[in-house]
Amino acid sequence: MTSGMRYEVDGHVGIITLDRPEARNALTWELYEALERTVREAEVRCLVITGADPAFCAGDDVKQILSRSDEIPERSDRAPALTPAADALLHTDVPIVAAVNGVAVGWGMELALMADIRVASERARFGELFVKRGLVSDVPGIGRLAQLVGREAAAELLFTGRIVDAEEALRLRLVSRVVPHDELLATALDLAGQIAANPPLAVARLKESLRRAVDPDWRDLGAWVTATLLELFRTEDHRESVAAFLEKRDPVYRGR
Repeated sequence: MTSGMRYEVDGHVGIITLDRPEARNALTWELYEALERTVREAEVRCLVITGADPAFCAGDDVKQILSRSDEIPERSDRAPALTPAADALLHTDVPIVAAVNGVAVGWGMELALMADIRVASERARFGELFVKRGLVSDVPGIGRLAQLVGREAAAELLFTGRIVDAEEALRLRLVSRVVPHDELLATALDLAGQIAANPPLAVARLKESLRRAVDPDWRDLGAWVTATLLELFRTEDHRESVAAFLEKRDPVYRGR
């Protein structure tokens, strides 16, 4: 379908695989667009999202996106809005299972959070690293993380940017189960198959009902996040965080 992503259909289950293993499946503009398009156009009863080993998704490609953050306003709508890929993932009525096979940090963790169910390999790692880049998370890190782990645990993960391993993720109820790495995809596909075997209209309405009952207004929250990011992308602290990452040194933040 596109460089960096594979999409396959197995019966009623669609399998999205982020496929840039040399970059730990970091997201490019092209990959964001392909992910959005695939989710919107998927004619299946369940989706499984995973990454090519060794990572699930390392978030944004720093060299393409964060180091060129001056171009981001040009790619944004005039009125701040929810990220298009997040809009597709959060509003689809197709159930999504994330098979988290390795590191899931930054927008990679957001991607996992947007799934309805997360199955983790014993090698999985999770981290909301946005604070380390002088930024806020996308909407799932704000609106869904607290649903899963509670406000206090969410605050700690967001404010510190620390990475948790699979066992701690299970203890926090960030994932539903942890399985041996070699059994991950089979476990996720078996779960997706059980979902897909049920009446699809009823499943779709159940997913809609969960969104109505427990989710915030994603588009309103997304507009706030986008406006806030556009502000933070222009700060010295953000530019310093990216420069320090690329230069492999410790950043020095000045609060401006």
